[in-house]
This record gives sequence, C-alpha cells and structure tokens, in this order.
Amino acid sequence: MPQHPLEPLTEDEFRQVAAVLRRDRGVGEGWRYAGVELLEPAKAELKAWRAGDPVPRSAFAVLWNRADNQAYEAAVDLVADAVTSWTHVPGATPNFTVDEWHDCDVAMREHPEVIAALAERGITDMSLVLIDAWTYGGALMPEQWRDRRLGWCDIWSRATPEGNPYAHPVPGLKLIVDMNTNELLQIDQGPNPGMPAVDAEYAPGPWKGTLRTDLKPLEITQPDGVSFTLDGTALTWQRWSMRLGFNFREGLTIHQVAYDGREIAHRLSFAEMVVPYRDPSWEHHRRTAYDIGEWGLGFMTTSLELGCDCLGEIRYVDAVLHDSLGEPYVIKNALCLHEEDNAVLWKHVDGHTGAEVRRMRRMVVSFHATVANYEYIVYWRFYQDGNIECEVRATGIMVTTPYDEADGAPATGTVVDRGTYAPFHQHFLVARLDLDIDGDGNTVMEVDSEALPVSADNPYGLAVVTKATPVRSEAEAGRDFDWHRQRSWKVTNPNRTNRHGAHPSYKLVPSASIPALMDPDTVQFLRAPVIGHTLWVTRHHEGERWPAGDYPTQSTTDTGMSRWIADDESLENTDVVLWYVFGIHHITRVEDWPVMPADTVSFWLKPFGFFDQNPSIDVAPAAATAGGCCGDDCHCGH
Repeated sequence: MPQHPLEPLTEDEFRQVAAVLRRDRGVGEGWRYAGVELLEPAKAELKAWRAGDPVPRSAFAVLWNRADNQAYEAAVDLVADAVTSWTHVPGATPNFTVDEWHDCDVAMREHPEVIAALAERGITDMSLVLIDAWTYGGALMPEQWRDRRLGWCDIWSRATPEGNPYAHPVPGLKLIVDMNTNELLQIDQGPNPGMPAVDAEYAPGPWKGTLRTDLKPLEITQPDGVSFTLDGTALTWQRWSMRLGFNFREGLTIHQVAYDGREIAHRLSFAEMVVPYRDPSWEHHRRTAYDIGEWGLGFMTTSLELGCDCLGEIRYVDAVLHDSLGEPYVIKNALCLHEEDNAVLWKHVDGHTGAEVRRMRRMVVSFHATVANYEYIVYWRFYQDGNIECEVRATGIMVTTPYDEADGAPATGTVVDRGTYAPFHQHFLVARLDLDIDGDGNTVMEVDSEALPVSADNPYGLAVVTKATPVRSEAEAGRDFDWHRQRSWKVTNPNRTNRHGAHPSYKLVPSASIPALMDPDTVQFLRAPVIGHTLWVTRHHEGERWPAGDYPTQSTTDTGMSRWIADDESLENTDVVLWYVFGIHHITRVEDWPVMPADTVSFWLKPFGFFDQNPSIDVAPAAATAGGCCGDDCHCGH
C-alpha cells in the first residue's frame, strides 16, 4: 500500500537523519540529539493529499553541541536525502534526555566528593544509591552557571538491592551538575533532620506472604476476534476512523478523527504537563517538572504486558524512537488497542412491549509513561454514540521528605510515615485539541446555564436557559470554568445546519478543572501562564504546538501562549485550536503511600447537534446469557 504522509518515522529514517546531518553539517562526536520526529505536512496539504500522490517526507531534529552548549534545529528531506534548513537557536536549552539522566546517575555515584558526603551520613554502598536529575527554572539557577546546561539532583538510597529507592530520600543534599560534562559544580547542603525508619516497600515488601487470594479469575475473550481493523496506523472501528502517531515529546498523537466520514478532529495530543510542588522549603522550592517540554512523554513511554497493563483481546503497536546519538530503538507494545464493554448504552422498559437495552462498547487507545517516580496512563476512548473521552491516571510513588519531629510537620504536606511528609503539588495537563467540526471553519461558543428570575412567565422560579457567547478573538482566549453556571464550550460549524436548523457542534465537557493558586508574578507562573485558565482558544498555526514555549527548560518567561495571542487574531468561523488545562490538585494522603492508587481525571468531547438524533439507535442488542436477545431485534446471534 502507498505510504501515508503521517506514518511515523522508521528505524532506517532515524538513521538517515543522523547520517545526513553528520555528512552535511558535521554533527558527530560531542553532539547530542534532544529529539527527532516526523515533520508533519501542513494541515492543508494533509487534507488535500490522496492515495497515490507523492508523499512529502521530512524529519525535524533538535540537537545541541556539548562543547559550546549551542542548540540547533534542522529539517531533513528524506526523499532528497538533504538538509533543507539549519537554524541556530541562541539561548535555547533543549529538553533533557534519558541518556543524560542515566549518565549523571553513574558519574555522580562514582564521584569522590559525593561518596564522601554520603559516607558522613552512614551510606557507603553506592550500588544502593540513586541520583535523580531534575531540570532548573531559569530564575532559580545559580547566577554563576546560567550559561550551562544545568541539572540539580535528588539523592535516594535503597534499603536493599530490590528495595524502593524513593522510600529513602537523603535530606539536606542536592547536587548541582553540568549535564554536558557531568562535572559536579556544587554539593548544595540544607537542613538534615536524619533518615527515619519507614515502612515503605511495595514489592516484594512485607505483604509478600499475605496477598489476597479470594478473587476468582476474570477473563475477557472475543471468540470471533476483534471488531476493529488496523492498517499500518490507520484504525477503524464501528463508524469511527482515525490515524495513530507517536513522537518523542507528545507520545501518542491521534489524527484525522472522523465519524461516518465526517470530520471531528484533525489532531489530538498532550502538549504540556506542568507539575509545581507547592512547598517553599529548601528541599522543594526548585521542584517543578515540565514532563513533556523538559523530558518528553514519548521518551518515557514503557512497554505494556498482556494481563498486567491491558486485559482482553489486545492489539499492540510498537513505537520507534532514538537515543541521544540519533540511533533508533523500538518500544515494543507502546500502544494498546482494545474494545471494552462499558455497561448499558441505552435502555427503556415499556410496560406493554417489555425491555429494550443496548450494551455500550468503546474503543480504547492507551499508552503508559514512567516519569521517574510517577506513572501516567493515558486512555483515549471512542464510543458508539459519538462521544470521545480522554482519561489520565496518575500512579507511582510520591516524593517524600523527612522532617524534624520536634518542630512538627510542615503545613504544606501530609505526614505519611515516621518523621516523613509528602508535599502538596499539582499536575497540570494541557490537551491540544485541533477540532474541525465538519471542516475547519469553526467558532467556539461559551455556554452558561442561567436561572431566570421569578416573573409572570416563570411564577415558580423553575426556568433555566442557556446563554451561548462566542469567543470572538484571541484577546478573549483564556476562559475559566464556572461551577455556578455549569459552563461548557461548544465548537460549532456556523456554515452548516442539521435537520433541526441548528449548527453541528461538539461540546467540551470540562472536569478536573484546577486553579493555579499562584501569584502571577511568581517565577513559576511567569514560565507557564497557560496554567492560569481552564481553556485557551487560538487561531491555528503550524508552528504553535507548545503552550509553555518550544524550550521551557531553564526558561524564565513564557514564549508560548502569551506570545501567540498577542496579535489578537479573530477566532470566528476560522480554524481554531483548543488547549484544555486540567489535572490533579494533589493534597497528599497517607493512603497514597508507599505506592499511590491511580488518581483518575478526565474530560469529554460530546456531539451536540452534530447528529440529527441518537447515532447509537442502530446498535444491535446483545445476546442474553439465557438465550435470545436483549431486545426485539434478532441480529444478536440467537
């Protein structure tokens, strides 16, 4: 079959990028790749492309020279085997890489000053030590090293070779490291309340011999196989069609989402994740992670295992990425595809004709990312009634810190073990929703519910109406959820009508809307003002992908959202992009320790006048266990 322009880069193409840049730009020893991805064709080109047309095929690379710490962007034409652009990006610090994280851990555990500092704490077995590198916000960097690619490091120590490293933080010690050279610049020292004995093992742990044994096996089978088809990365199921992508920064991307051939979304992904720790102590004041912009969800994606991560009749998709030398590697089973039963879709019991019930089936596309101590599990679910749900689960191990029990526990966290507290923090996720509802001429309407006053027409005060206000320009781009008005947002196509005379729309149903609770002049807010509103609406531009800036590592000011909206472009009947900010306001619990049960947040995209009636009216009834069908229609197999 002819290759589609959105098929992800292959192993050979990653090698080709490195070979071309080595040949034409001298990218060799001393250089490192922060990221290489498919340079996706422009939206208009993709929409115009037809099978059989020539496939434009280019890659985009971000790399830096460790010798002078200078960053560059490159575009490589994979058909012409040539560099088509080479741009120096002064002042930029590209995202950190997994290789750097590992190399720093090894180098610091072998450093004599680190060994000596830990020996003073009674830690002498360096094989039990974990050095965990974090990135800096620019305003928090020590002045004398602002021109460096700078990391600061937590130190953890396992109790046993198989033990939980995050159970035992070494307090009062941080390492400041030049990540280009692995030079230890400083051992930063703070308060040392000691390392209390804690019950913090989760595997093998003290529960090894007392695990529950009272659950019977649960098996999910589809004897006739799955109902979806996967052709390359093109996925079709029921009336849905879409194309799957993957890159180092976003991880999973979903393209060209349609229902019965009608456009709904051009591209769905996660564009940023900001995790500020809300504890001003010496241990935590610099601890803010940009898990997408500073590290990359794709690089953090882990392989999935049947029966453990995914259950049922599963189809997996591998992903190809690269290391910091540009060499490709494969993440086996990076994406999980499967169908799920989800209880009742619709039902009514009539006293005369009896019950009609349809079970709900949904198509699930998921991936898992491990970001140091935390895991993020992302599910995109597509339903037979046209709904799209995005769910994120956070699990893993909380960052904890010993405290001096004589002074009492800090108010900015929760005591979870002996002399140990877990600081409060927040997880802000930014979903990039490039919706094209029946085309790319769309308007976003902010919809509020209002109670009408008591009047002659409303004598009992029962009347509730909705008020829809267009988001007219980027001066109005930042919108906030309002619980009192049950606010939602509709992406509407004003150029079309359904049979009832209304414009077809999809509604963003917000949930997990959390406030920043941060002074707008704080150094962390200035780096990512995108977290200050629930929703942003912008005019579509190919280069506007990263709402906290292309290079948030070591940033001091925002180069993303605030710049994009400065020109106040019109947002009416045009190609718009929604940036939905949601997440977890994590007031830590003792029940989250030593390993955190998944905390779940989600949002929905729901058709609103997109169809003329319930689109799942034609779903066939399921087979009843006792024989027959769950309704009068006889297409259930009995």
